[in-house]
Amino acid sequence: MKAPNIPLDETERLKTLRSLNVLDTLPEERFERLTRMAKRMFGVPIALVSLIDEDRQWFKSNIGINASETPREISFCGHAILGNSVFIVPDTREDPRFSDNPLVLNDPKICFYAGCPLEVNGYRLGTLCILDQVPRNFDEEDIELLKDLASMVERELTAIQMATMDELTDISNRRGFMLLAKQSLNLCIRQELPAVLVFLDLDKFKPINDTFGHAEGDSVLITFADLMKKTFRNSDVFARLGGDEFAVLLSSTSRKQAEVVIDKFCHSLQKYNQAVKRGYDVEYSYGIVEFNQNKHESIEALLADGDSLMYEAKKSKR
Repeated sequence: MKAPNIPLDETERLKTLRSLNVLDTLPEERFERLTRMAKRMFGVPIALVSLIDEDRQWFKSNIGINASETPREISFCGHAILGNSVFIVPDTREDPRFSDNPLVLNDPKICFYAGCPLEVNGYRLGTLCILDQVPRNFDEEDIELLKDLASMVERELTAIQMATMDELTDISNRRGFMLLAKQSLNLCIRQELPAVLVFLDLDKFKPINDTFGHAEGDSVLITFADLMKKTFRNSDVFARLGGDEFAVLLSSTSRKQAEVVIDKFCHSLQKYNQAVKRGYDVEYSYGIVEFNQNKHESIEALLADGDSLMYEAKKSKR
């Protein structure tokens, strides 16, 4: 058996997958409908919408297999996401990569596999795949039909992403932040790790809009978000909460460590202001609050404390 290789873009691929907040969620009719269509159109017993995370293949929609996931190292879809085209195995028993695979030797006894990679933002996150327990041929017409169904799955995944991403800055919006931050805090609680929230608010943003126009204001928001992307880690959760308000949740991070990161972010912003002369400087105020499980019963409570500290800092500048 050959285990699938790891894609070269694995870090960003996983980041995109996590941004969807779709892993380990309940079945949804919009995906169930598409796997039913695939099963019926191709006359197969098994059709799946699968997503590949660090170590497993998880089924967002599953017809014909009595499981919600399989290990990534034995998954067929782990191979499928390595290429751009439909991945086809006409007879697994004759293919040395899969002939001794547990999914071939044991239930569901896969004999035929065809999987079309699902792309979001250029990253292959999983597949729409069909499986059979007998060998099959798969012609060009079949390939195009599977691609058409996969593109419908991609549109549904993109719709999920749009609901959690800020369209202007291309980072999480408030809804996306709430979902991701909750997951991150739960992990910190289970592993007894510290976490710190930073609440940021741009200074003198309204005068920029009034003096230079809203297009210039949008440019400031985009610049601020881009600097956040460059400064914070992939494991940090950061977002534009709305207007000129931003937040960052740094997991497995002490207050002292968070202050070092914020100093780095401030230095990056200062360098930008020195390099780009626009008649104003991009400035901000912030509040840092350490997560306290006994005090902060929700993300909203943590944000409220951060907002209050940020406001105090902003008042001190006046």
